Amino acid sequence: MDVFELLQLDKLSHAFAGLSMFPYFDMAHYIVSIMSLREQPGAMEVSRVSPLACWFSSMLYCFGGAMLSGVMLAEPPIAPMSNGTSVLLATVLWYLVFYCPMDLVFGLASLPPFRLVLSGMKEVTRTWKIVGGVTQAHKKYKDGLLVMITIGWTRGAGSGLISNFEQLVRGQWKPETNELLKMSYPTKVTLMGAVLFALQQNHYLPIHKHHLMLLYTVFLVVNKSRMMLTSSKASPFASIESVLFKTLFAGDSPYAALTEDVGSERSDGDAASKKNN
Repeated sequence: MDVFELLQLDKLSHAFAGLSMFPYFDMAHYIVSIMSLREQPGAMEVSRVSPLACWFSSMLYCFGGAMLSGVMLAEPPIAPMSNGTSVLLATVLWYLVFYCPMDLVFGLASLPPFRLVLSGMKEVTRTWKIVGGVTQAHKKYKDGLLVMITIGWTRGAGSGLISNFEQLVRGQWKPETNELLKMSYPTKVTLMGAVLFALQQNHYLPIHKHHLMLLYTVFLVVNKSRMMLTSSKASPFASIESVLFKTLFAGDSPYAALTEDVGSERSDGDAASKKNN
């Protein structure tokens, strides 16, 4: 893109695309993922009753995307666990987050400045996972645009998509939390990224891959930082979702939308109308 050359960002995007995720970015991904598990209701109780179940849940949080994409491509889902170095690193971090004396590691990582940096680094790994999934699918299905989108999506947001299975490991069953019914922001933004990178892979987008990686990652990190600094959980796509849903899918149906943001907007509107009546 001429814009990148004009702003002298071409070399930066090339260097960024060649950045290695191991070990620092992977460590950030593992820490934030395991902390997210620990903050789930009942997770601490499980860690004290069954450390094995807690460890397995943590591995699903860390490697769930690669496992799920492997299943969908008819590859061994256990293959991501064959990387002994990564599994060992994730296991050490799991132990420190859950069992460190005086809770030092979790307490330190929970401090806003540290968590902001760790979360930003985790978002960087999301780009690499999506690109890896799209590339992996393209090798087997060169014309399978939908397959590329699906595998890129599962690689980047797999831990959320298999959350119901992970809950079963901890002895819980909450089907209403299915990500396909109520998609969280990470799942939505990963799907958007999978679509973009799949289109680029098939030359439908006039942009180089390393340029798109830089732009998408900047968007992820900036928006994640904004949400954390403002303590906001609202999706930046809420207004677009609302318009699309009401235009294409709502009709005269009395049922709420299947996304949290649109559904909450409709619920608030119903409550207000009842109050006026």
